[in-house]
Amino acid sequence: MRAVRNGDCGQLGRLFERYHAPLFDFLSRTTGDRAASEDLVQDVFVRILKYRHTYRDDSCFETWMFRIARNARADYFRRRGTAFTVPIEEEAEPTSRGADPAETLDHATNAARLRRALKQLPDDKRDLLVLARYRGMRYEQIGALLEIDVGTVKVRVHRAMKQLRQQFDQLGHPFESKDASCAAKTPSPKLDRR
Repeated sequence: MRAVRNGDCGQLGRLFERYHAPLFDFLSRTTGDRAASEDLVQDVFVRILKYRHTYRDDSCFETWMFRIARNARADYFRRRGTAFTVPIEEEAEPTSRGADPAETLDHATNAARLRRALKQLPDDKRDLLVLARYRGMRYEQIGALLEIDVGTVKVRVHRAMKQLRQQFDQLGHPFESKDASCAAKTPSPKLDRR
């Protein structure tokens, strides 16, 4: 990034190749809109070029980039006069060969419930969980991105996970009977890192 900041704009292509996939993943998980996410990735890299002079050597590029992404996402929806509308898209879940079909269905159902629960969280909590769990970003980086201390990040992630579990449980298993005596409760799964 230092080279781009210092005028070697050809190096932006290398940054794009390295960071466009994680950036798209973050934006698609936080907006639920693949087309908007593609547009936002392009916008983020335009902004990186435009605001390259604001990058500081003492900061982490990824943290700076995700701050730009969050701002670009907010601007995108503000310009359109819409709130974050998160459509529930069902992604195909990978299945392992030879797996029990009932177990595979249960896994896919729980994964879909988890995605729906995540998409129902407020934006700030969804961002925290996507960054911490899906992106694997360290709490120190998240703190720098959000301009809060690490202890606050830990508390907020804990609260977001608690709310995610509640959302997940409220969605219920689609094959469960409403009669609790007949249906076994499906445990809340842990949020997988991808």
